[in-house]
Amino acid sequence: MQIFRPLLAGANWRDRVVACIGALIGILLTSILCAQIPLPVADLPLLVAPIGASAVLAFAVPASPLAQPWPIVGGNTVSALVGVAVYRHVPDPALAAGLAVGSAILVMSVLRCLHPPGGAAALTAVIGSPGIHAAGYGFAFAPVAINSIALVSLAMFFHRLSAHSYPHQAALPADDRDTVRVAAGFHAEDIDRALEDLHENFDISREDLDLLLSTAEIYAREREAAPDRGAISV
Repeated sequence: MQIFRPLLAGANWRDRVVACIGALIGILLTSILCAQIPLPVADLPLLVAPIGASAVLAFAVPASPLAQPWPIVGGNTVSALVGVAVYRHVPDPALAAGLAVGSAILVMSVLRCLHPPGGAAALTAVIGSPGIHAAGYGFAFAPVAINSIALVSLAMFFHRLSAHSYPHQAALPADDRDTVRVAAGFHAEDIDRALEDLHENFDISREDLDLLLSTAEIYAREREAAPDRGAISV
């Protein structure tokens, strides 16, 4: 059925199984590593819930701009700082919750570390336990930043073994990407104009989008030049 097909372009069962194994190992080892570090407040959690969402991104979609090391570490940490600041200055819980998440999105965008779990980190700082509130700004560093750094480090090591690029880099070096673009007839300015016209944000880097469209154009030209060959296997 259509509803059960992969949502992600290029997704396959091998990568999904690898992602499951990676998340299992990543969260397990992050928990073990963070358990060795003393926390400033006794009842602070060893792991914060947003790290689970960060693990989904880091292991299931390692090519996503939202899953890169700086968005994970920076996004979670600065969002937690924003959440603490809002909690301290806005007494109304409902207003504080909304303001924390909205402000976190703004700060992450400015600092180029947009990371969806960061919204959860900001919200946790507002609606969390008394121990989280007692830790104050320290909550953003222990456990949030420590969790994030540990997870990213483990993801980098794991993806070396799983043959994925992480931190992600476009599949071809810059010079080779230029060669593909010229062969396809695309210019970088064409990509930029199309993105401006669509008025949407896409979860793919500009470099990967450029390479994907240029390569697809080359395959289309090959098919048109040899229609009797049928579909070209990729």
